[in-house]
Amino acid sequence: MTDSGIRVELSVDSPGACPVADVSEEAGTTVTDVARSAPLDDDEGQVVEEFTADGGARAVESRGDVDEVFSGGDGARYRFERQREGCVCETVEEFACPVADVRAESGQLLLTFHAPDVDRIRAIVTRLKELYGDVSLRSLRRDGETNPSDSVLVDRSRLTDRQREVLETAIEMGYFQYPKGANASEVAEALDISVSTFAEHLAAAQTKLLDTILDA
Repeated sequence: MTDSGIRVELSVDSPGACPVADVSEEAGTTVTDVARSAPLDDDEGQVVEEFTADGGARAVESRGDVDEVFSGGDGARYRFERQREGCVCETVEEFACPVADVRAESGQLLLTFHAPDVDRIRAIVTRLKELYGDVSLRSLRRDGETNPSDSVLVDRSRLTDRQREVLETAIEMGYFQYPKGANASEVAEALDISVSTFAEHLAAAQTKLLDTILDA
């Protein structure tokens, strides 16, 4: 394990009361360029956020909690205020990992951040799953890695037969695609298991693969 840190991209399917994710689903649009700030004179824990939506302006403007601040050829810019607590981004940053990028599509929130080690990643993913349920790691890359296509040999024997079946089925059905080809309920049904059992097997498999990849 190096000390250079790890670039992490993950997705959260149901990010709670997140206007960014809600807008992407309601307006059928991609939300990008999310920026956040906390007023210096605010004592009530308010956060101001802005984002760009590339279409679906009418649906966005119908929301009473979002205001348009700019409109141009690349889409419109919107602003809203929210409480600091109860947010996916704030949860990640509680672990001293600033969120570097946020985007949303079809109600799914995607985050990019940098973590110092695998233990921090595991702690963040565990906490997000406790609060929001369905969380998937999309990409892991050590900082400073010059060859993004660099591969790591994974020992499949570390996975149980059931874990391998769950992982392979999830991949085949597009569970890890963006946007998803199938959700957790659909994959669980195909495997004839409960959603909670699917989540347990998938989490165990991801943890084993994560350790293998980052320790290589």
